[in-house]
Amino acid sequence: MKIEKTSTPRSVGATAYARAAKAADTVQAPPPVTAAASVLGIPEAEFTPRVRDAIMTLMGEVDNLRKELQKTQERLEAVEKTADQDHLLPLLNRRAFVRELTRYISFAGRYGTPATLLYFDLDGFKQVNDTYGHAAGDAVLGHFADTLLAQTRDSDVVGRLGGDEFGVLLAHATVAQGRVKADLLARNLEASPTQWQGQPIPIAFSYGAFELKGDDTPDLAMARADEAMYAQKKGSR
Repeated sequence: MKIEKTSTPRSVGATAYARAAKAADTVQAPPPVTAAASVLGIPEAEFTPRVRDAIMTLMGEVDNLRKELQKTQERLEAVEKTADQDHLLPLLNRRAFVRELTRYISFAGRYGTPATLLYFDLDGFKQVNDTYGHAAGDAVLGHFADTLLAQTRDSDVVGRLGGDEFGVLLAHATVAQGRVKADLLARNLEASPTQWQGQPIPIAFSYGAFELKGDDTPDLAMARADEAMYAQKKGSR
């Protein structure tokens, strides 16, 4: 699941974020007055100008209610997007990422659908802030997020789990496939450091992979991915 830089979710197959467009499609023009009268069972002999005016008024009120419903649905969609998005980056926040993680675990248990969680942690990020300033640190986070988004599929989920921690959910991927993908992401991240005021800001990071199982909890899955990340960090040292 990914979110556009314009603060609107890009995501993640067909999700709730498409409901606003669907709602707009379902709002139709009111039927002709004669058709409405027929539906209401009003005999033609009783279809007087006064009755016609009453039906037109009623149809206008129904049409206004439809429009208000559409506006309400659009506002709710906007609230959902804001609630799911990280406050700085075009990614899901931790709460929304955990929700998607729970869904992937459920799929793994019910259908045997493989999925792998990748856990990324920036090493020495505090030093970036101390050396270059917080604006540069935000640029590093943004560049990291953009690179993850560019190198993953729309069916995958990318989120920010903490200050300098990121998660990626790879759909239909075993842990072996996840490790290959993590290595590829790492190479791309290392090959394109953040450019800040004309100079690159190199930064190290660690990562780990864990294949989801049907009896996992989100906390357990993230703990296992975190352990794999620390094992990789220790091995690289």
